[in-house]
Amino acid sequence: MKTADRILQKLKREGSLTAKKLSEDLDMTSMGARQHLQALEENGLLEYFDLKVKIGRPTRHWQLTPKGHERFSDRHGELTVQVIEAVGTLFGVDGIKKIALEREKQTLEKYGQALSECNGLKSKLQQLKQLREDDGYMAELTESENGFVLIENHCPICKAAQNCPSLCQSELNVFQQLLGENCTIVRTEHIIKNDRRCVYHIQEAKG
Repeated sequence: MKTADRILQKLKREGSLTAKKLSEDLDMTSMGARQHLQALEENGLLEYFDLKVKIGRPTRHWQLTPKGHERFSDRHGELTVQVIEAVGTLFGVDGIKKIALEREKQTLEKYGQALSECNGLKSKLQQLKQLREDDGYMAELTESENGFVLIENHCPICKAAQNCPSLCQSELNVFQQLLGENCTIVRTEHIIKNDRRCVYHIQEAKG
């Protein structure tokens, strides 16, 4: 993978970073990192903001622009939106709901088979994280004091979800059915609400 693509990938997954942090993580010189960042900025893929610190000069943080985010796949985005709009025109809201329900059914069946041999919440979430990663969501899983945090740094169906919000609700429904009623799932960040990523806090009921 080219260095520029590695930088874009890292910023997509982790959010804004400094040139120093990028150079350390990608094993390159600070000067080399800055040259790549400036080139990506000139191409409209990156932008920066300066963050004040208590002592010394402000630190410069780099992040993806909307054009930069568009570099990452939105699977058949335009075609999907057109199909959803056509279904809405021909069959109304009920037709769109049926699309979301059918996708939910297919996803639940696929994921359910993959999780069928998992024991315990952590094992299920590790498998779910890998499934989401394979499906293009740039997924991460971390443990928190109260449970787990599932992070999706990219949404490959974003354009479709913006036109059919029930797709997002369907994904929550799938997670809930896979993990069981004794789990509480709260989405605290949401890409289609202009957050950088989707974040799910997952906690298992005690007792």
